[in-house]
Amino acid sequence: MMQYALKVAITAALVVAISEVGKRSTIWGAILASLPLTSLLAFVWMRLDHAPAEQIAKLSTSIFWLVLPSLLLFLLLPLLLRSGAGFFVSLVASCAATAGAYWLMTLALAKFGAKLL
Repeated sequence: MMQYALKVAITAALVVAISEVGKRSTIWGAILASLPLTSLLAFVWMRLDHAPAEQIAKLSTSIFWLVLPSLLLFLLLPLLLRSGAGFFVSLVASCAATAGAYWLMTLALAKFGAKLL
């Protein structure tokens, strides 16, 4: 149980640090947020839990393919905000569009025989 608490604490500390840095400097906040810290932490946690290298490799490959549709959020959110849509409307619409893009990506990958995990 202590191991899970430590994982949560470290992961939460990183998210809070990124948001705090982002308040002071958008460029440094963006640099930190764009780093694949969550993925890196997941790989480390899996390895420390004795996950086989192949499982970590499969996760890494799946993340690669799913990063592509996630970019839609970062294009759509600022467009909606700048067009005058409210923050939460913009956020929900961007998340919904991103979810749709994930779905389309998984369909496309399946059509070409790629397997996500």
